Amino acid sequence: MPILQDGELVLYGFVGDDFWGDGFTAAQVLAALAEHGRENDITVRLNSGGGIVDEGLAIYNALAAHRGEVRMEIDAIAASSASIIAMAGDRIVMKAGSVMMIHDPASITIGTIADHEKSIEMLTAYSGQMASIYAERSGNETDAVRADMEAEIWLTADQAVERGYADEAEKAKAKAVAAFDYRAYANAPDRLKTLARKRNWSFETEHKAAASASASTRQQKETTMSEKQKAEDNAADTEAAISEAAKKAVAADRERRKAVLALDETKGREALAEHLLGTEMDVDAIKATLAAAPKAAEEKRPAASYEEQRSLAAGLARPEASSQGRPKATINAGEIYAARRTH
Repeated sequence: MPILQDGELVLYGFVGDDFWGDGFTAAQVLAALAEHGRENDITVRLNSGGGIVDEGLAIYNALAAHRGEVRMEIDAIAASSASIIAMAGDRIVMKAGSVMMIHDPASITIGTIADHEKSIEMLTAYSGQMASIYAERSGNETDAVRADMEAEIWLTADQAVERGYADEAEKAKAKAVAAFDYRAYANAPDRLKTLARKRNWSFETEHKAAASASASTRQQKETTMSEKQKAEDNAADTEAAISEAAKKAVAADRERRKAVLALDETKGREALAEHLLGTEMDVDAIKATLAAAPKAAEEKRPAASYEEQRSLAAGLARPEASSQGRPKATINAGEIYAARRTH
């Protein structure tokens, strides 16, 4: 429903994005104030169990900056961040039966030590700012306000006026309190806790969903990192295995070559042995192939020396009978010698 109704700002429900289908945001409040007119007085009717601290502080600042007078009426309850909003009223009026609750801000953190430390820093900053707002409006010392916040005080209309957190306790009957899971507060009145239980105003489902989503995100990150690390480790192992295999292959090839060249069958067949070493044949197969192959032809002997030629010529110089009974011409070693000299 619209929060600007008949010239009044009606802030009922959860502060911020709501769980139960109602509520109000800082953006809505700013738009409503702009529509109403910044110079015009306005009545704010507040009935909220609290909500998001950021939204509450933003709404407080928007109302505090409004140029017209702001009359804050607590119709039933102003708890947690809603009580901060109440402090923006130039006059704070609590209806009969209404209550106000002041406490330290709270949060749920799921994560690492660093995540929790950041939450502590955030909550410390929020509590300090909220205490200064309560102290300025009530006139109490900041230390006294911090003590009230830490104790989580629940104030009736008269008590709120007595402590300076409200200006007037009106006798008009308070309206029904806004939907909120009051069991989340440590010192909430039993009637509010019972009402929350009966009306099923519960954060349990939302908190479980948030925890589940956070855990899922964290698990996904851890899985991604684990898979990445595993892939890097596998790649390193593969590279090391390849390097080791290469070293072993080189060493085995050297041993194979050495064994082949030392074979008796290689002698005289060196060229064939080199060729066979370029194949995948093992030493035994190469040995068998070499044994079956002929040796390379021996090199031609050099030309016979002069003395060898004379000896050969002497052996050839013998008479032979011709077919007609006449002797053939004989070959004289001297003639061979003379013939060689003329050439």
